[in-house]
Amino acid sequence: MKFKNANVLITGGASGIGKIMGRMALEKGASTLIIWDINTVGIETTREELGRLGKVRGYKVDVSDNRMVNETYRQVVAECGDIDILINNAGIITSNKTFDKMSEEEMVRTIKINTIAPMFVARAVLPDMLRRNRGHICNIASAGGMLSNPKMSVYAASKWGAIGWSDSVRIELQEMKSKVRITTAAPYYINTGMFDGIKSRIIPILPPEYAAKRIISAIERNVNFKGIPFSFHFIRFWQFILPSRIFDFFFGRVIGIYHVMDSFTGRK
Repeated sequence: MKFKNANVLITGGASGIGKIMGRMALEKGASTLIIWDINTVGIETTREELGRLGKVRGYKVDVSDNRMVNETYRQVVAECGDIDILINNAGIITSNKTFDKMSEEEMVRTIKINTIAPMFVARAVLPDMLRRNRGHICNIASAGGMLSNPKMSVYAASKWGAIGWSDSVRIELQEMKSKVRITTAAPYYINTGMFDGIKSRIIPILPPEYAAKRIISAIERNVNFKGIPFSFHFIRFWQFILPSRIFDFFFGRVIGIYHVMDSFTGRK
């Protein structure tokens, strides 16, 4: 789906790749960029910065609050018009604790933001897209939703759930013969601050501009699933082919993925 003359809603749009994708949407001629974020200061800073490129509206929203999502969505439609492209980008990771040390609050918050919140936002927007038989929803998950990784078990669970839900909705729309499209994006670690401190031995941490550009391109080309880098499309193939002990040895010890989170500090 093209961004030109489109109303684009991005959750978590006041920082990281959300902000970068917002800039790219405006550069491609988006009619209005709508930012949803929890950070009021970030919203205002981004609105002022990107306002030079086009029309930008910002709303403070806790996307894990279904009532707030629905109320704000109705406000957005009244003030900006129908949403053409939704990018569910908001996400969190709380720590690099092993599962036995995770608190109830960390578990619930991670699942609510990474798995349930994009469902809330999509459910608010999708009926209007179906009515118009037009629109695109991009759900940004993670490569962690395809490859199990120690010290991020709850985060991985939240992204596995997001991928399964997102692709299931894609198939539902396909079965309906709807022209509304779904893209599920699963990038590797992105250097935005969210994963500060991690050390990836062989696979490079993704530059934010590169990751954002790949996702925007996937939306424009109506790609169903986008792994970033492309090699991550083959993770499930290798899981099927290799015995688990060999898979764990190769990805865990040789490539070093199982120790990426050892030095994690996260965004302060």
